Amino acid sequence: MKGMARLVRVAAVLAAVAAVIYPSSVALTKEPLAKDLFGAEKLPAVSKPQSFGFYSKGCFSGGVAIATDGATWQAMRLSRNRRWGHPTMIKLIERLSKEATADGWPGLLVGDISQPRGGPMLTGHASHQIGLDADIWLTPMPDRRLTAAERENMSAVSMIRKGGLTVDDRLWTPAHMRLLKRAASYPEVERIFVHPGIKKKLCDTVTGDRSWLKKIRPFWGHDYHFHVRIKCQPDSMGCKPQDPPPDDEGCGKQLAWWFTEEPWRPATGPQKPRPRDIMTMASLPKECRAVLDAPAPVSEASVTIGGNGVTTTAAAPVADPEEPGSASSDVAAQPGPTVPSVPVSAFTATPKVKAPLPRPRPER
Repeated sequence: MKGMARLVRVAAVLAAVAAVIYPSSVALTKEPLAKDLFGAEKLPAVSKPQSFGFYSKGCFSGGVAIATDGATWQAMRLSRNRRWGHPTMIKLIERLSKEATADGWPGLLVGDISQPRGGPMLTGHASHQIGLDADIWLTPMPDRRLTAAERENMSAVSMIRKGGLTVDDRLWTPAHMRLLKRAASYPEVERIFVHPGIKKKLCDTVTGDRSWLKKIRPFWGHDYHFHVRIKCQPDSMGCKPQDPPPDDEGCGKQLAWWFTEEPWRPATGPQKPRPRDIMTMASLPKECRAVLDAPAPVSEASVTIGGNGVTTTAAAPVADPEEPGSASSDVAAQPGPTVPSVPVSAFTATPKVKAPLPRPRPER
C-alpha cells in the first residue's frame, strides 16, 4: 500500500511539472464550446432536413434561409446570420406574412430564427437551436425597404407600459391581436411566447372563438416581439418534442402568477453560468457532430427561399478533376422532403449551370 501511495504522489508531481513545462498541451485537452463551433458556421449542412435534440439543446441539418426581402416581409439584424431554419419553419413565416395582410397587418419584420446549423448561439437565445423557433417583431413593416444600417440599429417598440406589466393601449391595436390569432391558427404551431401583459390583454379582450388562446404562452421578455415555435417535424426522429400546452385558455391561475412578485424577484446567491457558456459537443445529441462535419452548399443564394416563393437548387461542392482530394459526388446533397409551394427541393443535385447570384441587399 505504501508503494502504491508513493507512485500516486510521483505521478501527481510529474503531471504538475508537465503542466508548467508544456502548458499548451494541457490547454489542448480542453474541449471547445459548442457555441463557438456552431457560431462559426456560415452555411447549412447539405443533408435531409432534420432536427436533433430539444429546442434549447440540439442542432439541425438541411436548413434554408428566408430571403432578406419579400413582398410582405423584411429580415432584420442581417449581420447575425440567423435567418435559417427547417424548411417548414421558413415556409410558415412566408405564409404568415402573406395571409396576415388580409387581417390588416402590412408585413412582417422577421427577427432571429436560427444559425445555419442551429446549435447554441454566441449571444442571446437559449432556444432557437433546432430550426423550429422564430421571432417576429410586433412593429409593423414600414411601407418602404429599410436600409442595411436601419435593419441593424432600428429598435423594436415594446407593447408594455414603461415600468409596468400591462399593455400600453396607445400602441396596442386590434391588428396585433389578429396577427397573433393568425399565427396560432396554423396546426404546425405549438406555442407562441409573449409578454404576460400581452397574454392578459388577449384574455381580457378576445371575443368569439378563444380556443387559440391556449397556444399563447406568457414568458419573460417578449414585449417587443412574439416567438413562434412549431412542432417536431415527421422527418425528424431525433427531435425531442415539448409537452403540449394545457388544454385551456391559460387565463386563470397560471396567468395570475405572473402578476405577483415571485416571477420578478431578483435571484440570490452566486449566479450560475448560462448553459451556452459551458455547453460542449458532449452535451448535444451525437448527430450534431455529423451536422458540423457535413458539406456546405455552393452558396447562400442556393439555399434561400426568395420573395417569389421559389427555393433555388443547392448542392455540395463539386469535385475538381484536376485537383486530387477535392470534394466528390459521394457527398452530393441528399433530396429532402417536398416543401409546400416550393417547386424544387433545396437539396437536389445542382445541374451544370452557373450558380445563381444573391439578390442585392439595400445599400448602407
